[in-house]
Amino acid sequence: MCLIVVAWRTRPGLPLVVAANRDEWRARPTQAAHWWDNPPILAGRDLEAGGTWMGITREGRFAAVTNFRDPSDKRPTARSRGTLVTEFLATDASPLDFARSLVPHVRDYNGFNLILGDGASLVYFGSREGEAREISPGVHGLSNHLLDEPWPKVVHGREAMDDALRDDDPAPRLFEMLSATSGAPDERLPRTGVGIEWERRLSSALITGDDYGTRASTVLTVAEGGDVCFEERTRASDGAVASVSRYCVTPAATSRA
Repeated sequence: MCLIVVAWRTRPGLPLVVAANRDEWRARPTQAAHWWDNPPILAGRDLEAGGTWMGITREGRFAAVTNFRDPSDKRPTARSRGTLVTEFLATDASPLDFARSLVPHVRDYNGFNLILGDGASLVYFGSREGEAREISPGVHGLSNHLLDEPWPKVVHGREAMDDALRDDDPAPRLFEMLSATSGAPDERLPRTGVGIEWERRLSSALITGDDYGTRASTVLTVAEGGDVCFEERTRASDGAVASVSRYCVTPAATSRA
């Protein structure tokens, strides 16, 4: 997943809002969002390594991961970063305790960023920083660098989240942001070692192409009482919506719309 925008305790009655795009090679096999039996989570599934990029439990535990873009530090023998999401969601450890437990093991994985929540707190852990920190109330953005790094699509995503929170239902405006294909001018692009052509291609929120691109767009809202709405839209290579999975969850029951 290469773009996550989070509003944490910003809007009364809606403590958590998440808008995210997962970017991946199109040849990598994937299942759309569904309820897993083991662990019992709502998430898409990476059928190659078995993990996921974003998920939530019936109790409101939430986790999402992105990679840290650095082609000079990529080890094919590293553990799958998607297992970090499923391992957190399968435990009852606090976000801070779980993140701190990763400190001795960061080199087991290629570079990653992790956001963890349990309804009471929201925590960020980046393997490059190597230190867990609580996320303060407000709107935050994450791509393939550190939290709130001002990459153009992170800045745009945070602005769009601010606007969406003024609507009764923020989801339509957030999906509009996740569907943006406009890139950034060269002078605003980061330099991460992938070359200028890839930097241009990766600068938009929605990435198209037959080889690599946005595979899914997801909007998650969690209400004060624990009710959850989770909508995932899978994407074709041209960016068109290929399928929609929408789940409404309460602490006591689940339903699919």
